[in-house]
Amino acid sequence: MSRILLRQITLLPMTRVEDTLLCGDLLIEDGLIRAMGPSQPLEHEDDLEVYDGRGKVALPGFVNTHTHLGMVFLRGIGGDLNLQDWISREIWPREAKLTPEDLYAAGRLGALEMIASGATCFADMYFFMDQVARAVEESGLRASLGYGMVALGPLKERTELAQGLDFATSYRGTAGGRITTMLAPHAVYTCPPAFLQEVLEAALQEGLGIHIHLSETRKEVDGCLAEHGKTPVQLVQELGLFRAPTLAAHCVWLQDEDFASLRQARGVAHCQVSNLKLASGICPTTRLLREGVNVGLGTDGASSNNRLEMLQEVKLSALVSKTDDHDPTSLPAFQALQMATLGGARALGLEDQIGVLEVGKQADIAIFDFDAPHLTPCFDPYSHLAYAALPSDVTAVMVQGRWLYKDRRFLTLDREAVLNEARKRTKGLK
Repeated sequence: MSRILLRQITLLPMTRVEDTLLCGDLLIEDGLIRAMGPSQPLEHEDDLEVYDGRGKVALPGFVNTHTHLGMVFLRGIGGDLNLQDWISREIWPREAKLTPEDLYAAGRLGALEMIASGATCFADMYFFMDQVARAVEESGLRASLGYGMVALGPLKERTELAQGLDFATSYRGTAGGRITTMLAPHAVYTCPPAFLQEVLEAALQEGLGIHIHLSETRKEVDGCLAEHGKTPVQLVQELGLFRAPTLAAHCVWLQDEDFASLRQARGVAHCQVSNLKLASGICPTTRLLREGVNVGLGTDGASSNNRLEMLQEVKLSALVSKTDDHDPTSLPAFQALQMATLGGARALGLEDQIGVLEVGKQADIAIFDFDAPHLTPCFDPYSHLAYAALPSDVTAVMVQGRWLYKDRRFLTLDREAVLNEARKRTKGLK
């Protein structure tokens, strides 16, 4: 039986601010949190690994609710363009060159980046997803994966759902239960209504969730209104899509009636940095929360962000919301961090396993070292994590009680081998 004790560490359970333990112990047995509370005198136990938590802060690992991991190989290409020009002129032609082995190498590279910045779980939609699953298995991360379906034309409509369904049913529950799956129709402008209805029927029959881009840009919304007389949110609601647990990515351009509809979704994946870089707009985050919509945070792909780093999503989500609302009390630090942890877990339907530090939950934990000039003094660890911390402050990460990263060293992936392979494979993409 594997037993690890995080000792004399600041514990941020992310349930309530009042539950903070400034000097606590957390016991992990066989991948689960078995006990936690104020630090106690330690009795020697031969089978117990003791982790010295003095000067460190532990919280649930970040949940990246929307990304395209393979796009790390396209990082930095086509910057300073709007979404339509960027994706059609710069991204699609290069994506056509990517091979399955490229996606495996990209998946491992993205995993390195997420692990080192405190993420333990992510939701991904792309192609060659079997190779992304292979990278997840090797890295030790947790993931919710879906084959990104683009159903333009009758042939594509016939083949895309079959491919998406085959992946979802073949890979759910793999990697020791760390991989869950969804059906992932790309968007309402790439998947016609009849196809989305077929996706819904398959999702309900197989007990799967749905992951879809929704109301990301003004052009998308205007086009949907012109073609269907409805916003994308209204269209998918009318089609019944929210009858399946649905993760709606972006949700930037919303009309008043869209908010009530989105309460029926499992969650919104708010991708602040990508939306800002592409000038897609500003998601009405605080109104979504006030209206009872669950919101998680996502990075989107590294080609439009350009990092897979959740700390900057936390900080910018809070700062932009304060500015957009003209209210410095809007979206406080704790709430922004909760979106990155519990909100993300709920958005992926994993809140019974992860998202908080609680007895009986999976030990998916990120540990920050607060022994740094920019984190000294510390009067409020939530404020420091939201506004001051850097990815380099992450010193350890575990999933299911297994160390993936400890003392800033990768334990499941060979850092240099992954970087060298990535450099070799991307030489011809520029």
